[in-house]
Amino acid sequence: MRFGLKIGDHDLDVKLRKVTNFLEAGHKVKITVFYRGRELAHKDLGFKLAERVIESFGDKIFVDQNPQLAGKQLSFVIRSNNHAKAKDA
Repeated sequence: MRFGLKIGDHDLDVKLRKVTNFLEAGHKVKITVFYRGRELAHKDLGFKLAERVIESFGDKIFVDQNPQLAGKQLSFVIRSNNHAKAKDA
């Protein structure tokens, strides 16, 4: 799932609903935040957006790969917490 750094609240909600559908189907979801132009000077905003996404799911998800910056994109991987419990057992 791709996000721009300047994403509106409604657009973010739409994308999070799609992510929820993937998670409920048992899939892992890689979320990528793209930086364009001078946005790269404000790397902290991307990490705040990533944290906002993670917090919006609460205990429902497990972060497989923490947010990390690679070039002009910040990416992280999440999966359903139910899947994590089943794998650990």
